[in-house]
Amino acid sequence: MIETIIFDAEGVVIDTEPMWDKAQEEFLRRRGVVYDRAKLKHLLSGCDALKAIEITKAECGISGNTRLLSEERMELVRRQLEEQVEFIAGFMEFFQRVRPAFKTCVATAMAGELLRIADRRLRLSELFGGRIFALTALGLRSKPNPDIFLHAASQLGSKPENCLVIEDAPHGVEAARRAGMRCIAITTTYDREKLRGAERVVNSFAEIGTL
Repeated sequence: MIETIIFDAEGVVIDTEPMWDKAQEEFLRRRGVVYDRAKLKHLLSGCDALKAIEITKAECGISGNTRLLSEERMELVRRQLEEQVEFIAGFMEFFQRVRPAFKTCVATAMAGELLRIADRRLRLSELFGGRIFALTALGLRSKPNPDIFLHAASQLGSKPENCLVIEDAPHGVEAARRAGMRCIAITTTYDREKLRGAERVVNSFAEIGTL
């Protein structure tokens, strides 16, 4: 029986994925590389900032100090986030419906500085009662490792088999599977084919229906 719903942040609660695409495109353009979203995007989602740069360097043949490159890429996203950040369409309606019946939290790989901006603008901590778990702050391994989901379940006093994860990325779907949790994937960032590891794939929160 599901008693806890664990939300990923970006692409599930917060509509930041277009910002990352723009930032990645500009970051690579500065180095004479064309951003191939189909090749790269799914490899980066769910990774912490440093790991994402290591993957980008390997896949795109660029070099440089990983931390400095990460800071540059982060600044590109930060500027956009400060200007505009919104909830994913349908999230608030779904959340208000399930909040009385389920324990809820956020478990995310979102960089701390970006999460703080989103929190300030959207009042996420208030919405989730402070139950926002970020793997970078906790020193946990990136998805597809299940660490962040298992940590979230432990903090909420729930067994993994009683948790439902809502994800938008292949690494997140795999992390939920490894954690022994059910998973619904939403096609806000990827098409159904890349999310086929989830128990269900939906196009919107409105499609989820009764849990």
